[in-house]
Amino acid sequence: MFFLRNNGNAATMKVGLMGGTFDPIHMGHLVTAEEARQQFDLDYVIFVPTGSPPHKEMVKISLPEHRYLMTSLAVMSNPYFFVSTVEINAEGPTYTIDTVRHFSGSEKEGPEVLFITGADAILEIFSWKDYEELLRLCTFIAVSRPGYSLDRFRETLDRACPDMVNKVHLLEIPALAVSSTYIRERVALGKTIKYLTPEPVEQYIKKHGLYLSG
Repeated sequence: MFFLRNNGNAATMKVGLMGGTFDPIHMGHLVTAEEARQQFDLDYVIFVPTGSPPHKEMVKISLPEHRYLMTSLAVMSNPYFFVSTVEINAEGPTYTIDTVRHFSGSEKEGPEVLFITGADAILEIFSWKDYEELLRLCTFIAVSRPGYSLDRFRETLDRACPDMVNKVHLLEIPALAVSSTYIRERVALGKTIKYLTPEPVEQYIKKHGLYLSG
């Protein structure tokens, strides 16, 4: 894999995976990834734009190439950030377990994988495909949203699955209420999205006429 060029020994590495539609990627994603990288001493963070997410079958999302290119533009200035096409290139619906298997490799030789996702999503993990294997293959970084109670999250996790406590690390990112939905809505209304997403992404959206109403 591409990240082996660092020292050639995957087993000693810690890799963060951050999945999402990234439609579009925004500053909240980037701040979260960088904070996770520093706080958990990650060698790399790999952004994985979804191909055909099973939970969004009825939601219209931008073409994979648009989402991949926007994500690539957003991370190009950070030498610790990479973008993977593993889910975009997959046929049919894509699942977290398949992505984690791809990056974890064998348990003895593969890197330590930490999956970065929202704290609220963690509480739905029992509905994910092959969640038991997922818990064995990776650790989770549960990211809070503004107004989300981490105390309530801990209580719910302890009650629902006490065995998961040691598999979930909490990461609080304050004052970042921006979302991809909010950006799309602003574009449709003709409002500025400056400073909500990196400038190259903003220019890409304008150039290709993404998210315009009608």
